[in-house]
Amino acid sequence: MADLILKRPPRTRALISLVPMIDVMLILLVFFMVTSTYLNLDMIPAVRQQDQAQGASSDTQSAGTVMIRLGADGEAVIRGQSMAEPVLERLLRQRLAAEPLTQVVVLPSGAAKTQSLISVMDVATRAGVVRLRVIRLQARP
Repeated sequence: MADLILKRPPRTRALISLVPMIDVMLILLVFFMVTSTYLNLDMIPAVRQQDQAQGASSDTQSAGTVMIRLGADGEAVIRGQSMAEPVLERLLRQRLAAEPLTQVVVLPSGAAKTQSLISVMDVATRAGVVRLRVIRLQARP
C-alpha cells in the first residue's frame, strides 16, 4: 500500500494595508491643526465677562490685562497699533488709574533686541505697573 500524503495548500500571507493608518493620521492632523493654540495672541479675547455685559467700548478694553507685543524693529504694539514710549506710558497710566492692579504682559518677538524689551519694561515701571510679565513663545520640537 502506498503511503497517503496529504498536502495542504500554502497559506497566503495577509496583506497589511497602510490606507486605514494613513486615513487615521490625516484625521489626527486635521484635529490637531484645528485645536492648536493661537500664535497671534491678539486674536484671543482678553475682556472679562462683566465688561462684555456692560457693553464696554473698544477704548475700555480689558482693564485687567494689557498685552504689549514687541516687534523685531523694537516697536511696542498694542491691539495692532504701534505706540511710541510717551504714548505707551500715558496709556498705561490711564489703565492703572482705572484699575490699579492692571497686569501688563509683554510678548517680544524672537528677533527683538534685549534693549527694546528693557525700554518697554522701564516705561511700564515709570507708569506705575506692579504686575509685569514677559512671555516667550517657544517653537515646538
